[in-house]
Amino acid sequence: MTATTDTLTAPVSLTEGAKKEITKLIRQQELNDSFGLRIGVEGGGCSGMNYILGFDQKKEGDQVYYIDGIKIFMHKAHGLYLVGMEVDFQDGLNARGFVFNNPNAASTCGCGTSFSV
Repeated sequence: MTATTDTLTAPVSLTEGAKKEITKLIRQQELNDSFGLRIGVEGGGCSGMNYILGFDQKKEGDQVYYIDGIKIFMHKAHGLYLVGMEVDFQDGLNARGFVFNNPNAASTCGCGTSFSV
């Protein structure tokens, strides 16, 4: 028996705070089952690469993962840059939003949304 992409272990993790916020956003936006959370990277930003985080539909080349019922889409090639990354959500006085804790990043910018490897 071979594993399907639906049963593979996700290369990224979500903190409890991130899972709670993502679940809240899914309910608020009334997304249907064809949508999932896209996590990825793209060229750009002050450090060379930007993180992608948003709701999207599955595209060619995507792998599908589930983290506590949250559907994750990630292009196969992005795993190299994101394996071991933790996505957190902070809701404090100094910062509010998603935070990326990426062990693969050689450096990050001050805003925390771009990195270099």
